[in-house]
Amino acid sequence: MTETLRPQVAACPACVAAPSAEAIAASAAPKEARLALSVPAVHCAACISTVEKALAAVPGVHSARVNLTLKRALVEADPEVDATPLITALEGVGYEAHELDAGALSATETDKAGRELLMRLAVAGFASMNVMLLSVSVWSGAEDATRDLFHWISAAIALPTIVFSGQPFFRNAFAALRARRLNMDVPIVLAIVLAVATSLWETSLSGEHAYFDAALTLVFFLLAGRYLDHRTRAVARSAAEELAALEVPRAILLRDGQEHQVAVSEVQVGDLVLVRPGGRMPVDGEIAQGTSEIDRSLLTGETLPVFATAGQTVSTGEVNLTGPLTLRATAVGKDTSLHQMAELVAIAESGRSRYTSLADSAAKLYAPGVHILSALSFLGWLIYSGDMRTSLNIAAAVLIITCPCALGLAVPAVTTAASGRLFRKGMLIKDSTALERLAQVDTVVFDKTGTLTAGTPELTNLSDHDATALQVALGLAEGSAHPLSQSLSAAARAAGVEPAALTDLREVPGYGAEARWGNKQVRLGRGAWVGAPSGTISNAMTVAWLAIEGQAPVPFTFTDRLRAGAAEAVRDLQAAGKEVLLMSGDTSGAVEALADRLGIQHWMAEALPADKAARIDHMTQQGKKVLMVGDGLNDTAALSAAHVSISPASALDAARVASDIVLLGGDLTPIADALDTAQSATKRIRENFQIATLYNVIAVPIAVIGLATPLVAALAMSTSSITVSLNALRLR
Repeated sequence: MTETLRPQVAACPACVAAPSAEAIAASAAPKEARLALSVPAVHCAACISTVEKALAAVPGVHSARVNLTLKRALVEADPEVDATPLITALEGVGYEAHELDAGALSATETDKAGRELLMRLAVAGFASMNVMLLSVSVWSGAEDATRDLFHWISAAIALPTIVFSGQPFFRNAFAALRARRLNMDVPIVLAIVLAVATSLWETSLSGEHAYFDAALTLVFFLLAGRYLDHRTRAVARSAAEELAALEVPRAILLRDGQEHQVAVSEVQVGDLVLVRPGGRMPVDGEIAQGTSEIDRSLLTGETLPVFATAGQTVSTGEVNLTGPLTLRATAVGKDTSLHQMAELVAIAESGRSRYTSLADSAAKLYAPGVHILSALSFLGWLIYSGDMRTSLNIAAAVLIITCPCALGLAVPAVTTAASGRLFRKGMLIKDSTALERLAQVDTVVFDKTGTLTAGTPELTNLSDHDATALQVALGLAEGSAHPLSQSLSAAARAAGVEPAALTDLREVPGYGAEARWGNKQVRLGRGAWVGAPSGTISNAMTVAWLAIEGQAPVPFTFTDRLRAGAAEAVRDLQAAGKEVLLMSGDTSGAVEALADRLGIQHWMAEALPADKAARIDHMTQQGKKVLMVGDGLNDTAALSAAHVSISPASALDAARVASDIVLLGGDLTPIADALDTAQSATKRIRENFQIATLYNVIAVPIAVIGLATPLVAALAMSTSSITVSLNALRLR
């Protein structure tokens, strides 16, 4: 007889609530995979909808969300789903995609710093309004016990508010003093502390004046400036981190003839790795078996796919286009070329971070000047009156009335106005000092592929061919995934050409496509493969040859299409007196042809990422202020090394993050106008410093002679801040 086991009531309720070991193990088991994809071409709400629908339609996908700011798609799917079908689905709707290593990205993408500043600003504003209402009663004539009561209530509101809302200033001032230097936060904190201390002292002695309202107003205005400053730049992660995330997270390892998908971290030097067509190289290596073509455009800027066969070396991040390749790993992990590029970026970023902003430069002079003036006022009045209480009150008044409220708003007010103006023209300012640095630029360096050009081949001699050649070429092109074939197919279809009826169509990896047309063999691909004569086409042109059996091969020539506004941007920059250079990893012929086409005298071809960064570093050492405009992985180190940098919104994440300014549209025309706006912004910043200085020239004597009551201090600070903000609005 089988006994039925019934559930027993546990003696401890917590034991019932606590999960069992089996339940914990079940919950710990992976229920879904989280995949991150970089989708550089996303730029609007329609793009978001298209990408999310395409990803959601892939079997096994639970959800897909697109972050427009980061141009990234986050996908939750079944554990067995990998990035390959997701990338294929996006390519099917016209979006290029690359897998990112989710583990290499920041765990959080929320703007915690902005939320924190906004919360402290709100608390300071609410408290300052309440204390100001109490102060109005005191200024209106409240005396004795009533005045003291209002002062104590003000103290009860002001003290916890200042402790909470003033933390950003306290932290920065403490960090500066610990490093034995002064910044703008040091006089701010000293003024706040001294104002609160003297106010408490006066209140305890039933004095007439207390500075609780002035201290709170000061904190409120400065937090407003700090929040404006924060809003002018995007919250972006390190470009080196984004580069690391682009490394392929998984690889197909070949062991005893069997395929094993493993994490890239498990691949060792000497292992055999299979890379299928469309896949990105997970390691540096040498091709052991297979023939294909490799797209190196993101790493080197080369527009033409490179023929790859056994014995040739490849680098991490390059894309295998047409045939399967077996690699023998020669460098893995931190030794790969992509990781070395990330280190170049990190070094360049640290060098650019040494730039001193106008506000910091002003603080070096302003902070010690304010402290010395306040100390002299205290000593002077102490010697003159012998009254410690009066001397301390006047010293506090000097600190408050000269406290850099206007200086604190001088920069963020202008950068916010200038950023709004540039945003309406299609440019997003990411860094708080980018406008100051942009105003100093005298040299502009452009990348070629994807920056001055669209990065896609454009057929140039469609009209040179008869209908038969076009029909056969179209039939062959539609059987190939090669970029030149896709361009030829698009151009021929647009011209109304119908493909010829072909049989036995197949793609030969690394060479082209071939088929039978009736009883004739036809081929479209490399010149040497189809028997084309060498040296008949300019090196500046990319060529695909069509060979029909019994006829001489004919060329289809391609050039890299210019990006909209490229010619206008170069012309306007040169007219403004800027030196313009072209640096590219592409071949000399292609780079020289583009330089001649745009009127650029100085150019550099076949440049590796380290070469670009070194050239910019050399120009910097010569005293030049370089603006770098680029979009590829091979540009990230140069973007970070330049004095200031711009990348198009279509650039890969790593390039966008490394840059100071993002060009939201596809048109390069706004670049020249951005330099003019930056110069105007810098002029307004200097004017704001002059306004603040004039204000101090007028206000300081009032404070020193003892006429700066709390009412005068609050009004003076408000007036200077409003004046500075109105001057900044002239930029709009």
